[in-house]
Amino acid sequence: MNFTENINNDMFKTIADVAEKSNTSVYVIGGFVRDILLNRSSKDVDFVVVGSGISFAQKVASAFGHGVSARYFKNFGTAMVKYGDWDLEFVGARKESYRKDSRKPIVENGSLSDDQKRRDFTINAMSISLRKKDFGNLYDPFNGLEDLENLIIRTPLDPDITFSDDPLRMMRAIRFATQLGFDIEPNTFDAIARNKNRITIVSTERVTDELNKIILAPVPSEGFKLLEITGLLKIIFPKLLDLKGVDRVGKLAHKDNFYHTLEVLDNLSEKTDDLMLRWAAILHDIAKPITKKFEPGHGWTFHGHEFIGAKMIPAIFRELKLPTGDKMRYVQKLVQLHLRPIVLSQEVVTDSAIRRLLFEAGDDIDDLMQLCEADITSKNEHKVKKFLNNFKLVRKKLKDVEAKDQIRNWQPPISGELIMATFGLTPSKKVGIIKLAIREAILDGIIQNNYSEAYELMLKEGEKFKLKPKQIFSEEEAIKLYKREK
Repeated sequence: MNFTENINNDMFKTIADVAEKSNTSVYVIGGFVRDILLNRSSKDVDFVVVGSGISFAQKVASAFGHGVSARYFKNFGTAMVKYGDWDLEFVGARKESYRKDSRKPIVENGSLSDDQKRRDFTINAMSISLRKKDFGNLYDPFNGLEDLENLIIRTPLDPDITFSDDPLRMMRAIRFATQLGFDIEPNTFDAIARNKNRITIVSTERVTDELNKIILAPVPSEGFKLLEITGLLKIIFPKLLDLKGVDRVGKLAHKDNFYHTLEVLDNLSEKTDDLMLRWAAILHDIAKPITKKFEPGHGWTFHGHEFIGAKMIPAIFRELKLPTGDKMRYVQKLVQLHLRPIVLSQEVVTDSAIRRLLFEAGDDIDDLMQLCEADITSKNEHKVKKFLNNFKLVRKKLKDVEAKDQIRNWQPPISGELIMATFGLTPSKKVGIIKLAIREAILDGIIQNNYSEAYELMLKEGEKFKLKPKQIFSEEEAIKLYKREK
């Protein structure tokens, strides 16, 4: 089988010319070849060089001329070349052997065949020649093309050896199966279960990187089910597995919150490819196991799971080496607020409740609504339709109140600096109480969201503490004061 037409451009021709002039055997290998056969476009290309990958890459970069960036990693024998929007990686063909207690291989120079044997899966071991004598020819020693046609993930060699050598390949097998909609060949699948404990020698960062790719797959639940069945999930993310199971008292049982969470994740994945929003779906019920309680006459409850779940997130993010800072706080916010729109959809919605939700959610209100709509996993079609219709009303109310009151990302018109300047106070509890009273009055609709009404209320609240204004500020003066204090 020949793929000349797939590599018939100036970039590949330049590399082929360098190979010819330097009498070097060079092959395109791995994901780019696989993606050609899957009719998927890619700008990431791996090349295996029989000889020095770095030396060959230097010649290629020189042949490309100006505007090319190249990085060389002598310790690993690899080179990265950026050519336009192409990302090219060159590595010398090698064979590897491993010690039992280490993930770091003993590396020796090898042939194309040696290099293909060390690849993770048959569908990633195929190569296309760039040599003049067989340009475009496919080399497929492990029947990767057949496995592609049959939608199979399989290791080139004994899977126990493959996974023991590089345990991250177990995660990669599940990731590829999830992304591509493939099945894992039975012996390969069983080997994952047999070698699952080897995953502990892989860095958390690399494991989480593969987990994120599973989460971003079209149907991520399939990946999580495979992680659970093989036993990997219990090792890499036990808190999620704690959600699994159903408790019963008499005829009263709660739903399996593990499978519910996966349904929510799939529902949300149909609407967004935002990784952190998908993480919010995964973690929205994470505290249910520790808040679960049976109340006679009522059934199973999970009171406060949204608040406790939000508090659990920093530790989870640290354990999984996920990004902290704004991304973590975003997930915390959505987890803590995820029941609020549901409550609003079940009762008469007041402007006050809408204002508070807008104030607390800010610019993340639309993401929160997506999460809540994905959280409807009932098998009762009538109930689902009712909830979704109610959410439409909540969304309309959110737009109406926002247009009228401008509450999203809102700051009360009276600042703490102004309160202190008006009454001649230093920072104190009184200042916070007065400021809170103004904010609550606006959110409750007692006063309008404007300076004059808020200032008048500030003076009244001050009287409760027997405070008298030292000076009166106009709105313009208050703005200048706030800017100066900032």
